[in-house]
Amino acid sequence: MGDQPVYHAPPAYGYPQPPEHPEVPPKYTYNYGVADDYSGANFGHSESRDGYKTEGSYTVDLPDGRKQIVTYVDNGDGLEAVVTYEGEAQYPDHKPSYPAPPAPYAPPPAAEAEA
Repeated sequence: MGDQPVYHAPPAYGYPQPPEHPEVPPKYTYNYGVADDYSGANFGHSESRDGYKTEGSYTVDLPDGRKQIVTYVDNGDGLEAVVTYEGEAQYPDHKPSYPAPPAPYAPPPAAEAEA
């Protein structure tokens, strides 16, 4: 009988089990970047965490030609972010790539009756 498996009853309803917490604080580092010449997408993100301290930054090329850079840090008591921009916003004149529509239809002038 000593080799028989031991079965435990499931917890009774209404008494949830306490959550399990890791014994070691989290620690990681990651980053990624995207550069797509076809669509013009260009952005990236990097972050690292060691226990309660998390810090990182992300960048994105904006449609107006500037680069937005967000740098952040959280020491466990709230997120602090700093947003900066590189470059100058450009707003070029819009030039349609299609031809102008034809003039609206106007009937030809009526011929004067000869007397």
